[in-house]
Amino acid sequence: MEKNQYTADSITILEGLSAVRKRPAMYIGSTDLQGLHHLVYEVVDNAIDEAMAGYCNRVKVTIHLDNSVTISDDGRGIPVDMHPKQNKPAVEVVMTVLHAGGKFDNETYKVSGGLHGVGVSVVNALSEYLEVTIQRSGTKYHQRYERGLPKSELEERGPTHRTGTTIRFRPDEEIFADLNFTAATLTKRFEELAYLNSGLEIAFFDERTQESQRFKYDGGIRSFIENLNADEGALHSIVYGHGEVENVAIEFALQYNGGFKENVHSFANNIRTKEGGSHLSGFKTALTRNINTYLLHADLPKKFKTKITGDDVREGLTAVVSVKLPMPQFEGQTKTKLGNSEVAGHVASVISSHLGTYLEENPKDAKAIVEKIVDAARARDAARKAKDLVRRKSALGDNALPGKLADCQSKDPKESELFIVEGDSAGGSAKQGRDPKFQAILPLRGKILNVEKTRFDKMLENKEIKHLITAMGAGIGEEEINLEKLRYHKVIIMTDADVDGAHIRTLLLTFFFRQYPQLIEHGYLYIAQPPLYRVHKGNFERFLSTENELKQYLMQRISDELKVTTPSEHAFEGQALVQLLDSIVALQDKMRDVANFGVQEDLFWDILQYGQRLRPETLRDSELYTPFFEYMEQLGYDLEVEEEEEEEESRWYLNIIDRNDHRVHLGIEFFNSKLYKIAYQILDELKSHSPELIFTVTSKSTSLDIDSPFGLLEHVLAEADKGINVQRYKGLGEMNPKQLWETTMEPDDRMLLQVDIEDAAEADSIFSKLMGDKVEPRRDFIERNALSVDELDI
Repeated sequence: MEKNQYTADSITILEGLSAVRKRPAMYIGSTDLQGLHHLVYEVVDNAIDEAMAGYCNRVKVTIHLDNSVTISDDGRGIPVDMHPKQNKPAVEVVMTVLHAGGKFDNETYKVSGGLHGVGVSVVNALSEYLEVTIQRSGTKYHQRYERGLPKSELEERGPTHRTGTTIRFRPDEEIFADLNFTAATLTKRFEELAYLNSGLEIAFFDERTQESQRFKYDGGIRSFIENLNADEGALHSIVYGHGEVENVAIEFALQYNGGFKENVHSFANNIRTKEGGSHLSGFKTALTRNINTYLLHADLPKKFKTKITGDDVREGLTAVVSVKLPMPQFEGQTKTKLGNSEVAGHVASVISSHLGTYLEENPKDAKAIVEKIVDAARARDAARKAKDLVRRKSALGDNALPGKLADCQSKDPKESELFIVEGDSAGGSAKQGRDPKFQAILPLRGKILNVEKTRFDKMLENKEIKHLITAMGAGIGEEEINLEKLRYHKVIIMTDADVDGAHIRTLLLTFFFRQYPQLIEHGYLYIAQPPLYRVHKGNFERFLSTENELKQYLMQRISDELKVTTPSEHAFEGQALVQLLDSIVALQDKMRDVANFGVQEDLFWDILQYGQRLRPETLRDSELYTPFFEYMEQLGYDLEVEEEEEEEESRWYLNIIDRNDHRVHLGIEFFNSKLYKIAYQILDELKSHSPELIFTVTSKSTSLDIDSPFGLLEHVLAEADKGINVQRYKGLGEMNPKQLWETTMEPDDRMLLQVDIEDAAEADSIFSKLMGDKVEPRRDFIERNALSVDELDI
């Protein structure tokens, strides 16, 4: 067989597909959003493997309205000839047999991210349906699977001049509770892949928001460094090098900037290794060793002759290290740490070779780098002295605690709580309202320092931060923190429910994430949830935390005073009325969500009113959709179903023109979306009580007919609002000490949010983006997420 020929013989089988649906987390890490996104990565990684092998130039990813995903590439296409051992097409083996693929012989793919061969078969097993379209050897092929099982034979679909594989799948709602992909999470990964594979284009389109992005970087990881350092003030040209040692391809790029943060990204076979591994260790070791060697032997002024550490070398460093190797050893299928010990030495040798040469040949840049590192060493010494000062003050005991701290009587950290309160006014209320036995109060004046933009020694000079560090008593600095000395096992951020309060809370979270990640990991950090509303009348008062709670309270309040009946003699009062109103609120929410897809609320309402639930297959058959078309035409709409032959696959669309000549181009998979199905179910339930959706509301003295469920909801809420006062809180200072205790501080009734780090790399990126010096990423983030804001306080 010709070397590197990709045929059925290339597909090696290790074992049959079993237990994936029963224990999906074993294969994709979890069944939450992280696992959901992992499905996309597995399929995209196969396309990237084709790119690394030199056969693919473009990958396209589309999220559809029903949260199905299409991923297409222009590679060779999965083989379709009969597998010699399985007696079925090779593509069916790949799709249905665990550990079947072209990744095991080291010939078909020299390096691969999806090395385990479980990727696409696991995606198939965890999908409601999966369709694969292959273009290969002048012919287009297609096959459909449902929950991992073939539902059609592999069939030919005519000639083609293209090559490649297109996979469309919809994650199974029986496995995943939430199918809503996060576009920002996916595009971040696609951007990385485009950087790591110079010249590869990855196109992304989200039909839910009409957002499209294209990633292609001919400069590879050098472009990655340029973009990371775009607003940071680079100190020298980019140091770039690559090499191959014992079949391990190594590539790195680095550049220092004027900032203080270390920003090093490591990858193995295109997989981001969040926990680093041997390649990152090799990089760090070689970098520190080479800089020390240069300082020792270069002709430099005496002031540069100082001992430096790895931390000094990495301050203000932006770097990318990428290795590609035939047999990587990752920690589990989700691949977060590279374990191949020999790679450390390989990486170190390539770094040393290129960095040593760069420093010798570029003395001006070398001097800029050395000045930066020596400056970092001096700052480290200043920070050590500042830490010693903090430590000495703490050693004096309680007498050295900040004067503003109202400490608790208990000396047992397990039962002690520290409330970090915004402002002296709220601090005063908290001090009066607290239980002094176990609750301590530390008021902060104004907004604390943004530690994301500040050097460590400067941070320690900040008065408010010094008070906070001293009050907690656990020390400061990566090697100095000792949680055994932490004086409180509940550190609670308590700020106002307005823009300033949110900003202060974010500044504090930045401080804790950067300086006390261990405190978060141990579950010691919390956010208080003061109420948003106070409902009162005479001596009666009630506190409510959210808009939804207020709505629920109003509905409960009026449910015993009103009676709702329908022409079919259904009657709703008490709890039955509350349940009816809850259904209407849920329907209203779904209609607003659908409006974000570009389907206006009145159009969606008319579609829902049709007597039968629509399905995608209904709209592919003119006999089935004719009654629906006739119904919509009577309402003034003009409809058409069309099949569009796109490059990768065939798509069906419902085109609608309304009475105002507004056009909607709607993929028919929308009628398989959870949004549509739930909205239809709710309306169907309402119609079972009142087919004409007419309701009669009766109170003690009046009776009113209403011909809309939303009109009913509006009327009931207006009635419930009569005779009571609703106060919207903005600040903690608006509550007296008794109210603050009862609503926010009393352990039996309060609500606290525990701060957790779900994805450290993503959290790091968000803090850098929103709290760092770069303005452009922050503006992009705000523009991208503006429409997703639930509550805007202006």
